[in-house]
Amino acid sequence: MLALSGVTEKEMGKKIPMWQILLVIVLALTVIIYSIFFSYGELHMPMILAAVIAAIVGALNKWKWSFMEAGMIAGISRSMQACLILLLVGILISTWKAGGIIPSMIYYGLNIINPAYFLVTVCLLCSFISLCIGSSYTTAGTIGVAMIGISIGIGVNPAMTAGAVVAGSYFGDKMSPLSDTTNLAPAVAGSNVFEHIRHMIYTTGPSYIISLGVYLIIGRGAADASLSLGLSDTLQEEILNEFVISPLLLLPVLILVAAVFFKVPVLPAMFVGVFSGLICMGAVQGIGVVDWFSIMHYGYEASSTAVLTADYTVADIVGGGGFDYMLWTVSIVLCSMSFSGVLEATGMLSSVAEGILKFAKKDGTLILVTVSSCIFINLICADQYLAIILPGRMYKEAFEDRKLKNKNLSRALEDSATLTSPLIPWNVCGATMGGFLGVSAIQYAPYAVLNWINPIVSVIYGFTGITMEKMSDEEYESVMEKRRMETEMALKTLEA
Repeated sequence: MLALSGVTEKEMGKKIPMWQILLVIVLALTVIIYSIFFSYGELHMPMILAAVIAAIVGALNKWKWSFMEAGMIAGISRSMQACLILLLVGILISTWKAGGIIPSMIYYGLNIINPAYFLVTVCLLCSFISLCIGSSYTTAGTIGVAMIGISIGIGVNPAMTAGAVVAGSYFGDKMSPLSDTTNLAPAVAGSNVFEHIRHMIYTTGPSYIISLGVYLIIGRGAADASLSLGLSDTLQEEILNEFVISPLLLLPVLILVAAVFFKVPVLPAMFVGVFSGLICMGAVQGIGVVDWFSIMHYGYEASSTAVLTADYTVADIVGGGGFDYMLWTVSIVLCSMSFSGVLEATGMLSSVAEGILKFAKKDGTLILVTVSSCIFINLICADQYLAIILPGRMYKEAFEDRKLKNKNLSRALEDSATLTSPLIPWNVCGATMGGFLGVSAIQYAPYAVLNWINPIVSVIYGFTGITMEKMSDEEYESVMEKRRMETEMALKTLEA
């Protein structure tokens, strides 16, 4: 259960019955699905209504509003870094578009990328950048945006491209030692980060190869040859009419990668990216300082009126971004975290996890339970961090009792929690990717092959025992001794 400061035991209610918890979950999913498919298509009001339903059930079980409100605030606080990154990426996109950086990527990409291998190229490129900088958000918000523009220019379905962007971005995010989730999972499970990364190669490697194979197959028929040449020429012509294009405008990409690679924290590194975009806006594109704040706030307004397809104009591709552009996504985060905060504070999530754990009788079912729990929390709580932390905390001792090394747990957490988060439209990651790429998670999810095949591979390994490493007797005794010492310390603290 969530530890909250400033609240007393009197504000905590009784344990909520499982049937009531399931009722909350069913009602929440019902209003979300109804809104997406049958109503106004947005997620804000359903998530607020879901939080209200959860709070009513909590109140009926004697949970005080002050405690549930503290849970909501704790959930929102946990997402604040992500919100800051989202807003800053919005500014980064606007300055890179206005500065000609992203248009230059699109222009040169149209010249050198073979449409038949486009999806493979997108996945590999996003994988490399994300592996270097450890951020799926930054990769998708810069390289990914450019790839969407190129895909439209060569007649490839943007949903396919977005899927390849997401798969590549999350491969790098998952495998990079600079990534927050790559450090969080082993920290929760009790393993070492580099041991964790090496262990993930066994499940992520085959999944990644399968994904590239799928992109190679579907990519050959993805481009519309009858449209490709005309769209590409029109887009390049309009870009040249609006921007100064130069290979030197690709330098900010290298500067951003270098900044994060040399362990500059993500927010300062992105400020460096914004600053380089402003320099390009002024020195290269001739945009006056008087317009800088407006562009950063509201995005770059492209002058081109050329139409590429029924869904896209040139202005849609080379314009946009900005602080205001990301407020929609940030507001979804706040609504989702309010709901998840009530669920965790009232113990509903831990009750579900404890109930599920009863079915884990073997190694395979334990992995299945872990993966399923991570996906479930991503669905209900819309937060990949909580989807790592809660199952990791709940199942750590179960893994140790079966003499499974901690890196097996940390791998299962990342194979599921990290990778499935962008597949859910109302999840923080799904809403973010959709906001960056202009394609909803529902549309790109079938093409984000790595993200849904990796959890399947992880479960298969669990049932077959492949790479499921066991502790030696000495390691097991050491873990049990450590657990006994922690229990004794906790008891002494309570007595004091």
